[in-house]
Order: sequence, then C-alpha cells, then structure tokens
Amino acid sequence: MAMARASSGLQYPERFYAAASYAGFDGDTNSTFKSLTSKFSKESAALLYGLYQQATVGACNIPEPNSWKVVEHTKWKSWSGLGNTSPTEAMRLFVKILEEDDPSWYSRASNFVAEPVVDVQMNHNSKVEPVVENGNSFPETKTISTENGSLTETQDKDIVVEGLGSVAVYDQWIAPPISGQRPKARYEHAAAVVQDKMYIYGGNHNGRYLNDIHVLDLRSWTWSKIEAKSGAESLESPSPVTFAPCAGHSLIPWENKLLSVAGHTKDPAESIQVRAFDLQSNTWSPLKTYGKAPVSRGGQSVTLFGTSLVIFGGQDAKRTLLNDLHILDLETLTWDEIDAVGVPPSPRSDHAAAVHAERYLLIFGGGSHATCFNDLHVLDLQAMEWSRPTQQGEIPTPRAGHAGVTVGENWFIVGGGDNKSGVSETVVLNMSTLVWSVVTTVQGRVPVASEGLSLAVSSFNGEDVLVSFGGYNGRYNSEVNVLKPSHKSTLQSKIIETPVPDSVAVNNATNATRDLESEFEAGQEGKIREIVMDNVDSEPVKSNGEHSNIHLVATLKSEKEELESLLSKENMHSLQLKQELSEAESRNTDLYKELQSVRGQLAAEQSRCFKLEVDVAELRQKLQTMETLQKELELLRRQKAASEQAALNAKQKQGSGGMWGWLAGTPSSENTDDA
Repeated sequence: MAMARASSGLQYPERFYAAASYAGFDGDTNSTFKSLTSKFSKESAALLYGLYQQATVGACNIPEPNSWKVVEHTKWKSWSGLGNTSPTEAMRLFVKILEEDDPSWYSRASNFVAEPVVDVQMNHNSKVEPVVENGNSFPETKTISTENGSLTETQDKDIVVEGLGSVAVYDQWIAPPISGQRPKARYEHAAAVVQDKMYIYGGNHNGRYLNDIHVLDLRSWTWSKIEAKSGAESLESPSPVTFAPCAGHSLIPWENKLLSVAGHTKDPAESIQVRAFDLQSNTWSPLKTYGKAPVSRGGQSVTLFGTSLVIFGGQDAKRTLLNDLHILDLETLTWDEIDAVGVPPSPRSDHAAAVHAERYLLIFGGGSHATCFNDLHVLDLQAMEWSRPTQQGEIPTPRAGHAGVTVGENWFIVGGGDNKSGVSETVVLNMSTLVWSVVTTVQGRVPVASEGLSLAVSSFNGEDVLVSFGGYNGRYNSEVNVLKPSHKSTLQSKIIETPVPDSVAVNNATNATRDLESEFEAGQEGKIREIVMDNVDSEPVKSNGEHSNIHLVATLKSEKEELESLLSKENMHSLQLKQELSEAESRNTDLYKELQSVRGQLAAEQSRCFKLEVDVAELRQKLQTMETLQKELELLRRQKAASEQAALNAKQKQGSGGMWGWLAGTPSSENTDDA
C-alpha cells in the first residue's frame, strides 16, 4: 500500500511557509522574484511576491520607486495594492494561487516541509482518521482520488492539538498550558511579537534589573531562553555578552530587529540609549544616533509612527518627571525635539500611548510621585498641536503601569494600579468616537490586575488575541494570559505580525464546531476572498476552481483601471487647479504692481502737498510783511502830507509878515535875509 505525505497535515502558517519555500522565497527578494518569473507568469509572480510580503512583513509602507525601475515598480504595485489585507488572509491566498498554478506542488515539496505530517493511504475514496504523534492530535483529512487513483486534492479542517485547543470564549482572560522553562517573575519589562514568537527582555525583580531574553513560541506555547551575544563578539571569544540590565524600557520591532529604547539602569548614561537585537544572529549592538538625544529615562512611552519613534514623558535618573516630546527618525537615526503648541500632558511616567489613523498620538493615564491620572490627551502629529478631548462612556479609573495595544480603531488597556491596588477591569477605547467600554473584569489578585505587565497582540484566522505576561500586584508574576476580544473594528489591525494559532484549551463545543464547519465548507467550496484596497468596505468575492486566479487578476486589473481613471481625473483636476492658481498668482502680481504704482503716486502727491504747504507758509509771511510795509507807507504818506501842510502854512505866514514890514519901513531885502 503506497504512502503519501498529505498537505492536510500542515496547518497555517506552516503550510504557507512550505509553499513559500517551494516557490523559492529564500530571503533575497531580488533573486526570489527572478526565480518566480521563471516558474510562473508575470502576473502570478507579482501577485505571489505581494502576498508573501503582506504575510511576512505586513502592509506596504515603503515609498513608490521610480517608474523607470520596471521590476521594482511592479513588485511595489503588487504589494501596495493589497492595502491592509490581514497576514492570515495573505497566507491563504498565497497557497491557493500556488495550488492553482501548480496543483502538484506539495508532492514535490516534501524536502521543504519540516513539520510533522500525516501519512495517508492512497486508496480510492479513502478516509483517514486523525493520527496522534507524541501526544499531538493532527487533523482529519479527506483525500479525493481521480479515476486513475492519483491524489489530486486534499482538504482539511482546522485542527485541535492536545493542550492547545481553540480559544472559543470571547472577552475572558485564560491561562494557556505553558511548557518550557518560564522566565523569572518580573515587571517593568518589555515585550514584542515578531511573526509567531513573543520576546521578553529585561525587567525588575525584587529591585534588581534583569537583562535576559526569553521567547514564547505562540504555536506551541513553549518558553525558551536566548543566549544573546554582543555584536562585537569575536569567534575566538564566543561567550555570551549582553548589555547592562534595565527596566522601564520599550521594545519595538523594526525590520528584522528589536529596538530597545531608554530604560532605567544601575549606572545611567546622560542620554537615551538605543540598542538593536538581531533576531537572526541573536546579537546585541548599540545604534549610533545623531542630533541632541533626550536625557536618559524610564517609564516613557515609545510609539512607532511610520518610520519614526515618538518618545514622550518618563522619569529620569534623578526621579524628575518629564513631559517632553522627541522623535527619532529610524532611517537617518536623527533625534528631533518637538515643541508642540497647545497644553501638553502634565509630567508623568508609566502611561500608555497609541497612534490612531496614522496621524494622532493618544496619551492615557500614568502617574506622578503623588497621584495617578485617567486623563486623555491627543497630539496631532501633522500640526504638532496638543488637545484634551472629552471622553465618553465608562471612563476608566486613574491608573499607572498599565499596558495597551491597538487593534484597528480599538485601544485595549489592561492592568495598572493606583498606588493602592491593581486595576481589575480590561477596558477598550474606540479611538474614532473616544467612547470607553469595559471588556471584562477579573476577581482577586490575579496577574492581569498588575502594574508593569506587558501586553502584545497577534491574530489567527482573522481574529485577534491579546497576550499578557508578568507584572507586580504584591508579588512578582511570570504567568501568561490570553484574551480574544469580541470587539470588531472597521479597520484592519496595523500591527505587523505573522498570525499565531488561536490555541488556548477551552471547551466550548458549539463555537468550536461552528468554526470548524465554516472553515471546512470554505475549503470545500474553494472560496477565495477578493483582495481589496479599501479595508473598510471590502466585500468577499467568490472564485471557484481553476478560474479563481484569473478572476482575481481580472478584479485587480479592473480595480487598477478604475484607480488609474480616478488618478487621471485627479491629475486633470490638479492641473486645472494649478492653472487657476497660476492665473490667480498672475492677477495678484498685477494687482501688487498696481498697488505699488498707486503707493508711488500717493507718495509723490504727499511730497507735492508738503511743498505747497511750505509755499503757502512763505506767502503768508510775505503777506504779513507787505501789510507792515503798507502801514509804514501810509504813515510816511501822512508824515509827508503833514510836512507839506506845515510848509504851506509857513509860506503863507511869511507872506503876511512882509507887507506889514513894508508898512513899518523895513527894507524888503533885510526881511528876505531874515527869513
């Protein structure tokens, strides 16, 4: 009896990785794309490349390359056209398209499959019961044989592995069955999820800072410790070397690294230190930054915004609370201190921060030396302006040391404390409406009601799972808890992670059966959801059998033509606006010239008026002088007339005196002489 390896034996994401390895994805995207074009059509190769990037990296956030770089531009268009399609959906579409282009790929890909598989008897119309290996229950498979007995198709159902049952209960914190050596209990550590693994680094235990790195495999819920090395470590000295222990730091996934930012240390530096942990080589190395770095601190918030990190608040080594704002450009590694307008949050540490709609930074809660806060502040990252909007709904109580993650437009807040006790409720804020609601409430002193815990998010089959670890609530914790929220968002999650299995053992036969049946029917009918560019109003499109790829490409071409038409209209409208703007600027220039001319004329008139006023003043002065002269002339005339009158009188008098003298015998000559 012949035995074959059935592809049904692989779950997602293992099946996707096997398909990607078969297709030739080996890490070098350039050589991979060349290999794809040699195996598949250009359309299929571009689509497989875009789906692989979407599944492993997330939504495209790289700038559009120059159009003359045909290959790079084709790869970019294929990837960016997927919008915010979830990684899980991208994985399923990748495998589906590969199966349609190469139906027998799995039979030739056994060398690429490292996970346990199911031995299937190749009999006509045979059915295979689940096989148990090492205590693990693998999936029920169904083989469909053609007339000649060759294996042409396998179909599977979502499997239930012993100890890792599906999370079928919503809005409840559950402790999964963890194996492996757990990390030391701690709080104020940092956590990040990359692909299907959650990394834990540093923290505080009994007042001592830690520097160990542990990883939790979210497929098997198994802990393992990473022996990290220094980037400068030589081959002659391979002993593990790590950086100084720290707590209150932040851990940010970036490319194939984890960035550890800031944090309290025993011997703090003057400014914030940024370190990178390479996930492939398990090595630490410091990142050299430029510009004026912020003062060293812990308890700050570090939020990834595009290709930058936004750092707010915290507490420095002298226990001074801060509310400054800094941005680190991860492409240039340059610091920039932001002086935003508006009223910023008061100085605080151990708060939570999130970015919404790729524009707004939200700050919630935190604490000072004397009190805790429950205020909400929003920073517009475009206008760099602070505001404090009105919160609605069930507003949370004041808290610090809480943790938060975003799922689409929902911001989940877990844990924290108010200097008296831990916070028992898990709350969620709709960042579009600013309405709070309570997801669930725990009873007693449990780990999720702790300060300094970590919270991460991943997804499986389109549903998100919150994963918490550690914290302090009177004792240090090292427990892992998971919660599947029922809150559905109109937006896809923007966390760039590979989906993790939805696997915590909870017995809920109704929901589990419903999920299994729906998945089985979806696989049986060969449904494939349409890849859409709008993550809000996307609608699934059915595509059956061997034509689904053609339909998918046709749909993408139709979308492309529609977008190109819209782009053309927008370009025409933009050109029209530019022309109108040019005309307006021309009119503005003419008006400005006319205004300048009028101003010149006005200045000339003002100068002329001033001269006229001076002339008038001079004329008035001359007029006054003429009046004075006229008065003097009149006086002289009067004096002249008086003189003439006096002379006339004297003459008349002289004539009268001569006659009487003659009569008296006086000679006329003597009288004349006397006169």
